[in-house]
Amino acid sequence: MSSSLKLPNWIEVKDFNRVDYAKTLEKLYGVNTVCMSANCPNRYECFASGTATFMILGNICTRNCKYCAINSGVPEPIDLDEPKKIAKISKNLNLNYVVITCVSRDDLKDGGARVFVKTIREIRKLLPCKIELLISDLNGNPDALNKILKEKPDVLNHNIEVVKALFPILRPEGDYLRSLELLKKSEKLVTKSGLMVGFGETMEEIMETLQDLAKVNVDILTIGQYLQPSKNHSPVKKYYTPEEFKVLEKKAKVLGFKKVFAGPLVRSSYHAKEVAK
Repeated sequence: MSSSLKLPNWIEVKDFNRVDYAKTLEKLYGVNTVCMSANCPNRYECFASGTATFMILGNICTRNCKYCAINSGVPEPIDLDEPKKIAKISKNLNLNYVVITCVSRDDLKDGGARVFVKTIREIRKLLPCKIELLISDLNGNPDALNKILKEKPDVLNHNIEVVKALFPILRPEGDYLRSLELLKKSEKLVTKSGLMVGFGETMEEIMETLQDLAKVNVDILTIGQYLQPSKNHSPVKKYYTPEEFKVLEKKAKVLGFKKVFAGPLVRSSYHAKEVAK
């Protein structure tokens, strides 16, 4: 169902005419970027600065979240050479901060954890950069999570995405408490999580979610405006103003997050290096 709300003038998707950047990466190296697969509104700005977030485990997700632009269905077998490809491109681009995310792979017993592990190791063989992982909930597999944690990524990110009350509607295959438990188990590392607003949630529901994230000692929080990818996705119920995002940022800081980044076009991996500093 398409949103009937008009896009407000404070939301401007900048076009830097570099959309071919990620397509070139994918063509040359055979890798995926979440920038293109998820139709991120910041992709042009990021491409203009020569940055991108790599997406491992293919580009087809086994889940069907009602807000996500990534294709869902039956995924292809994992590419065993993918970690080396990402390491190679990271070295060739001389990256000093690499973000690795993934599609959910409930068809894999470990949710793809071994590919995360191999990707970290391959990157570290070639260059001394910071690595941020944006992982799925691994279907609640504690052994899979422990394998990732042992590699000690510089930032461990897992997005809560939406408020607790909307999980059954927007994230039917997800589990709110499972996501919180993952973040709690990862608290010895620098942890990060992201929330989208604009689905019709109340301020009380937002604060409940922020409080829950604070209780599991999340260090870095991002809050951004949901933008409907297509008419088949959940509609936008509200566009939050920049002033409202400033209020949310202040409220979150009071709860004890070490860093809060909130705004209409804020996304989890947007300016990831700057936020992590």
